[in-house]
Amino acid sequence: MSKEIKIDPLGFREYDARWIYEKDINKLGIENLGKGLGTQIIKHTKKNNPRVIVGHDYRSYSEEIKTFLKKGLISTGCNVEDIGLSLSPTVYFAQFNLNADAVAMITASHNENGWTGVKMGIQKGLTHTPDEMRELKDITLNNKFIAGKGNEKKIENFKKKYIQDLVQKNKINKKLKTVVACGNGTAGVFAPEILRNIGCEVVELDCNLDFTFPKYNPNPEDLKMLHAISKAVKDSNADIGFGFDGDGDRVGVIDNKGNEIFSDKIGLLIARSLSSKHKGSKFVVDVKSTGLYKKDTVLLENNCETIYWKTGHSHIKRKVYTEKALAGFEKSGHFFFNQPLGYGYDDGINSAIQICHLLNNSSKKMNEIINELPNTYQTPTMAPFCKDEEKYQVVENLVKKIEKIKSDNIKIDNQIITEVLTVNGIRFSFEDGSWGLIRASSNKPSLVVVTESPTSEKRKKEIFYFIDNLLKQTGKIGEYDQKI
Repeated sequence: MSKEIKIDPLGFREYDARWIYEKDINKLGIENLGKGLGTQIIKHTKKNNPRVIVGHDYRSYSEEIKTFLKKGLISTGCNVEDIGLSLSPTVYFAQFNLNADAVAMITASHNENGWTGVKMGIQKGLTHTPDEMRELKDITLNNKFIAGKGNEKKIENFKKKYIQDLVQKNKINKKLKTVVACGNGTAGVFAPEILRNIGCEVVELDCNLDFTFPKYNPNPEDLKMLHAISKAVKDSNADIGFGFDGDGDRVGVIDNKGNEIFSDKIGLLIARSLSSKHKGSKFVVDVKSTGLYKKDTVLLENNCETIYWKTGHSHIKRKVYTEKALAGFEKSGHFFFNQPLGYGYDDGINSAIQICHLLNNSSKKMNEIINELPNTYQTPTMAPFCKDEEKYQVVENLVKKIEKIKSDNIKIDNQIITEVLTVNGIRFSFEDGSWGLIRASSNKPSLVVVTESPTSEKRKKEIFYFIDNLLKQTGKIGEYDQKI
């Protein structure tokens, strides 16, 4: 093994850590990350031997990476409790169930093969803030480690406890036929069994584990994955289709006609359904989400408030926690449910269960329920390449440019910008309710672009062309991952 410690500083992202394994980080780098995280956990918990739950996804190298992370954690005095092959929500649940002090999940989520990473948190149900990530980066890169003596314990068959917790309180009466797609990621070990046990008939699609991801990345925003689910729904005459990402904290949804339903609209349907039982509730949604929340008649009738907040699972779950919101929804498919529906963290399978409840409590099909919402024209989430070291400055410059366009009342496609929201990049809205969004990705070298119009497909595209032109002018933008 090389004695050189390799750890690219850029891998410390906004609220988690991600690297290309061997290229950007090696085993000794992972061990140092474990030392940094252990030091941080001890500092925050003020315990000499805090208990840390550790799990890993099914990538070929994840278990090896976990071994070195554990070595680092133990060297600082942490007592590691290893629950084995896991989803991120399984690890989060374990912190509650086993009353542990912190968590660390080895996963690169939906990132392509070759990537690795760690999602981590100290406070139950929450993951690292940007400040905590900066602190972790400083401790790790500057070797500010403490020395201690910890130990390791294997927790056998924790999967069973996690499954039991979701199943026992979520039985449904209606025999829903569900396509369950896992993109050969770790969710394949969990999702089909859970949905069968609550009462669904399950049609499995790519649920066998295969760390090469032979067909497409397990990413419910990936059009290849969504098209495959759509075909399976139509071929099997299913009531609904679910797609889960690599670590099971997100879900994508296809209706009974094979149409993709963007997750922000699914969130709105769930919020509507919950609002009648929980009047006066708060909901938190990310800035990529549809503008329909703000003016939804059902939410307004039930005196519910919607807060638009920074994109990113860590940001939304913390906002849901601080605002004591009933639920939070991200366009990417991260959903967050507080008690009595969940523990506050994002769990793609629990999200799918809540959608099953929606169908179970209605005489209508999924396409009929979605048609109750006003129609809008939305783009998928598009990610043009932009270097990590440049992306935030690029966005900052674009924010200034768009703010100037607004203050000068310059018309875009014959409309002036009426409102800007700069809590996360810039979301700018027009007179007709159309909007566009530009922000820096939290976990990859790219920007994020979304547009929506309540009036027409053409209008949605015009806003995208406007954004695309602004991006080209920067000279800092590469290829998109997908484009309309």
